[in-house]
Formats: sequence, C-alpha cells, structure tokens
Amino acid sequence: MCSPQSLSCGLQARFVSESLYKEGDVIIGGLFPVHVEAPEPYHAFTQIKHISRCQGVDLRSYRWLKTMIFTVEEINRDPVLLPNITLGYLVADTCLAEGTTLSAALALVTGQEGTVSGAECSGAPMVSYFASCACLSDSRRFHSFLRTVPSDAFQAKAMARLLHLLDWTWVGVVAGDDEYGKSGVQLLLKELENTQICVDYLEFIPKSHSQSRIRRTVERIQSSTARVVVTFAIAPDIEVLLKEVVVQNVTNRQWIATEAWSTSILFFDPASSSLLAGTIGFALRRADIQGLGAFLAQLSPAKQPNEPFVKDVWQELFGCSLAQDWQPSSKTPKCTGSENVEKHGRIYTDVSQLRVTYNVYKAVYAIANAIHNMMACQPGRGPFENGKCPDVTQIKPRQVQTSYSTVCVRCPERFWSNTERTRCIPKVVEFLSLQDTMGIVLTVLSVTGATLTTTVLAAFFHHRDTPLVRANNSELSFLLLVSLTLCFLCALVFIGRPAPWNCMLRHTVFGVSFVICIACVLSKTVVVLVAFRATLPGSNLMQYFGPIQQRAGIFLCTLVQVVICLLWLLLAPPLPTENAGGELGARVILQCTVGSVVGFVLVLGYIGLLAVVLVCFLLAFFARKLPDNFNEAKFITFSMLIFCAVWIAFVPAYVSSPGKYTVAVEIFAILASSYGLLLCIFTPKCYIILLKPEKNTKKNMMPR
Repeated sequence: MCSPQSLSCGLQARFVSESLYKEGDVIIGGLFPVHVEAPEPYHAFTQIKHISRCQGVDLRSYRWLKTMIFTVEEINRDPVLLPNITLGYLVADTCLAEGTTLSAALALVTGQEGTVSGAECSGAPMVSYFASCACLSDSRRFHSFLRTVPSDAFQAKAMARLLHLLDWTWVGVVAGDDEYGKSGVQLLLKELENTQICVDYLEFIPKSHSQSRIRRTVERIQSSTARVVVTFAIAPDIEVLLKEVVVQNVTNRQWIATEAWSTSILFFDPASSSLLAGTIGFALRRADIQGLGAFLAQLSPAKQPNEPFVKDVWQELFGCSLAQDWQPSSKTPKCTGSENVEKHGRIYTDVSQLRVTYNVYKAVYAIANAIHNMMACQPGRGPFENGKCPDVTQIKPRQVQTSYSTVCVRCPERFWSNTERTRCIPKVVEFLSLQDTMGIVLTVLSVTGATLTTTVLAAFFHHRDTPLVRANNSELSFLLLVSLTLCFLCALVFIGRPAPWNCMLRHTVFGVSFVICIACVLSKTVVVLVAFRATLPGSNLMQYFGPIQQRAGIFLCTLVQVVICLLWLLLAPPLPTENAGGELGARVILQCTVGSVVGFVLVLGYIGLLAVVLVCFLLAFFARKLPDNFNEAKFITFSMLIFCAVWIAFVPAYVSSPGKYTVAVEIFAILASSYGLLLCIFTPKCYIILLKPEKNTKKNMMPR
C-alpha cells in the first residue's frame, strides 16, 4: 500500500498471483492481459479476500508475455550487451481490468522490499508496447511513461485523410468506453473539423459488455444511412460488437479498423468474415524475430508444471482438459499433454505477423540498452546533474528512466536523425519533379519539341501537293513527324513521382516511338537510294519498294520492338523503388528499376541495331553523293551522326549520374536525338516550303 503521509509504498504480500519470476541482477517487470475476464472486485474492504482466478485466455497476449521472456534470455546470452549483468523478470497477468492491472503494477514496483519510497513508487519508468493513447504523450502528467508504439494522434490523422481521399463524407463512429476509444475519437473529430466529412452517430461500447447496450449500438448502425463505420476500440470490445453484428446480419457496411484489431485473426471466422469483407485497417510495422517461433513451440505442461498460465493456454489451444482437471462428466476430451503445439498452436505460434510482439521485443532491448549505457558511463559525462554517473552497484528505476532518454533509438523508416541526434526528422524525398528547375527546363524542351514537330507536320500537310513534299514521300514524312512528336512527349513520362504505371510506360513508349522513327528514316533512305539506282538502264528495283513494301517494313521493324517490350513487361517489368542517398543516407531517392537488365538492353540495343549497325547509317553514308539537287541522303547522314553521338555519350553519363540526374540524362538523350532528327531532316525542307517557295518546283527536284 502507498501512504501519502510517509510517501512510501508498503508490501502487503510476498508474491504476485498469476505471475512468472526469474532472479537477476536487474528485474524487469511486465504486465500482459493473458486473461480477459477479471473476477468481480470485493467492495466490502472488511478483510483480505482470497484472490479469484481470471478467465478467458488471450493467446496473442500470452505470446507477448513469452516474447518478453525470450528477449530477456536472448540478452543474457549476448556477450556484448550487459556482459556482467544478468537480467531477471517478473511478469504478471492484468486480466484486462483496471483493478487487477493496478494491483499487479504496484506489486511489480514494490518487488520484494518491505517498504519503497514515494519517489520509487511513482517514478518507475514504464515502457509500453501497446498503449497508443495520445493522452499519454503529456509528459507533465506521465513524466516516466515511454513507449515503442506510435501515438494515436498519427492514426487519427491517417483516418481523416483516408476518409477524405475516398470521398466518404457521411460516416458513423464506434469507440470503446475507455481512454483509448475516447481519446482516439476526440482526435478524429478534431481532424474532421473544417472538412466536408460529417458524423451521423457516435456510439461507445460499454466495458461491462451489456448485451442490451450492445444491441442498441448495432441497431443504430443498422438503421443509419451512413455506410462507413469507423472504429476506435480494442479487440475484445470489437469482438463483442461483431458478434451482435452477425446476429442482426448487418451487411453493406465499410468498416475502418484501428491497429488494435486490424490484423487479429480472431475476426477471420466464417460467421463474420463475409460481413467484414473489404475492411480497411491501419497496422503496426511488421518484423521478424529470429528464433521466437521455436521458443514458443517449447510450451509443454509436463516440462513447465509450475508455470501458472500453461494449463489454461494448453486447454484453450487444444479444446481439452488436462488430467488433473478432467472428469468423466466433462464435455471436453482429456488432453494427452503431447499435442503438437508447433502445428496446432494457432495465433500463439503464428510468427508471420509480429507487430505488437515486435514492440515488446524492442521495449526490452531499449531498457537493456539504457542499463548498458549506465554501466559504460564515464565520470563527468553522465546523464545526471553535473555529469554524474549512477551507482551501478544499486541501480534505481529513476536512473534507468534518465538513461533510457539518452538511448539512441533507430529512427523509423523514411526518417533520419537531425544534426544534434536529438530527434527524428523526415528524410528528403528526391525524384525528378515538375517543381525542380531541371524538371521545368526539360518539360519546356519536351513541349517545345512536340510543338515544333506538330507545326512542321501542319506545314507539310498544307503543302502536301507541292513537288518537294511529294518528292520526299509524304506518307513516310507524316508518319516520321507523328512518331517524332511521340518521342518528344514520352520524355514527360520520365518526369514526376515514380509509380508502377509510369515506370512500365517510360521505356516501352520511348522504345516503340524511336523504332518507328528509325524505321521511317530507314525506309526513306532505301527509297532515295533505290530511286536513283532505278534510273540506270535495265533497273526495275522500284517495283520492290513501293508503298506497300514500305509500310510492311516499318510494321515488321516496330513489331519486333513491341514483342520485346511485352515480354519485358510480362516477365520482369520496371517498378518504382526507394534507395538511400545523400550523406549517411539522409535522402530517399525514388527511382524506377529496369526490372530486367536484359529487357532494357534489348530495347536500346534494337534501336541501335536499326540506327547504326545494319543499314541506316551505312546506306545513308554510301548514298550521300547521289546526284540530287536536294540531297535527302546527306541530311539523313547528319541526323544519324547526331543520333549515334548522343546515345554513345549517354551510356557513361547514365552510369555515373546519381539519383534523379540519371533520369535527367536519359531525358536529355531522348530530346537531343529527337531534335537532331527533326532539325537535320526537316529544317532544309521547311526553309524551301516557307521561305523559298520559288524553289519548290519539279525542276529543282530533278537531278542535274
């Protein structure tokens, strides 16, 4: 008991009921709701009442308890962390009730001492693994409270944003009648202020689980026109509510779950699963704990006969009664004691979704690191007044509290420590965006190129009956200009936040557009070469390179690239990824992975094959001296030289460029080669069409 006069706590008993204890140099206490039904409290206060046992085993909570024991044993085996100190533990059952929780907590604080000072009675550090109530962030009221779980303030903001994004403006809210529910709802309603989202009803689930009140709550949900139900309640409260939802067959509701029950398998039963289909929930971060699964599977009534929870847990797991409790009249079969825990352990041995469990693991390690820091304290550089170090021969809870506050904790994902190493700040997210100067410049160049190409196309179409346009194969020219427009515009897909759709679209659109361009240039080159060779006596080459053959050639060249792109997208598509960048990884660089390097190389290689190795460059080179007053082949040669120079320079620049500059280099190569094709091939023609129309005659198109 705690005395306000003496400011001390007195030990009334030498043990904690329903608890596990292990001796150690430093004892870490733990509170877990292994049972969910507490005995009725004794209000007469006339005598010390015999402690009744709690009922209703929560297998998930028992896993949390065993995780604490596992972590303590793991730390004790660590030769580096606390090498000369053995951690002990005292873990107790709270029975998910205020009275039993307070009783167990006071018993943990007093330990085995007859009297504990008031400072120790109220100043023991508490590290919570699941108490997410934002009210606990008030350091003036809860100065010794710490936790490894985020505050509900973040969850309330996320809920409000979710409702806004999905345009759910008419909702109902159901919360638990406790601080978690009340505080969460208060935060949510505050976030919904000045929005278009309205709340039709606000119902609270009573802690007594009164059937009449539960029934009225579900009837309110059923009668409401609000189809979205936002919940802020712990799993046992939601479980009672959903049982009544099943009874009343409340369908056509969109449920929003909090982290307290969103990942619990208790709700995946056939009765409620159909009603909960499509539920959206928020969840804590998942992690793996090496060796925990094997440790949990060691549960055995024969090997742990004195552990108070094993019997209840075993009977809950297998739906049977152990020999000492079994009667011939029992409705449940007798346990053999050799049932397979690893195979039939249900939620207890399920280590695939360790979320709260991982918070327990982190909490124990945080305390251990705080104690380790105390042991390694150097005189004059301690965490206490005037740099004092603690007395390591008699560690006090307040000392651990102070040391805990100086422990370096890894920042969450997407966060980094500030220069003073005092708090976590969001990492700078980097990608080539439309807000960047570089992104703006490249966007302007892309749009300008597309506009110029469209203008040239309009000019050619307007003068399509003139000798110059007809002599340059107007159909191929139109197709080349359209594909060049696509080349300029595809650069825009590279700018912006990487997403699955634009990552897959980037190289495929670029690859196909450029192949059409090169195929058109190839066809024009062949036509120019054949046209002048056909003037030789006895030559009939032109009949093999008519419009049908030209279209077929372009189609086949493009088809090969389309097949390559489809295989790339089906087998290993490019997808968005995050990489650390900057000094010490203080930036998050968003990029598109190529998915398959082979696919990426084939797309670029095929373009290069058409442009350089096979025909375009070579044919244009050999045809450059053809006797033409308006030498088409000469301009194609220049355009191919620029095209090849740009993409040869692209490779080393692409490999050596960091972060968003990699994307910028690729965009620059696309734009530079596109401008090269546009200007070299079409500038001379536009000059004659627009500025020298007198030269746009059949006579000037004929060889001299």
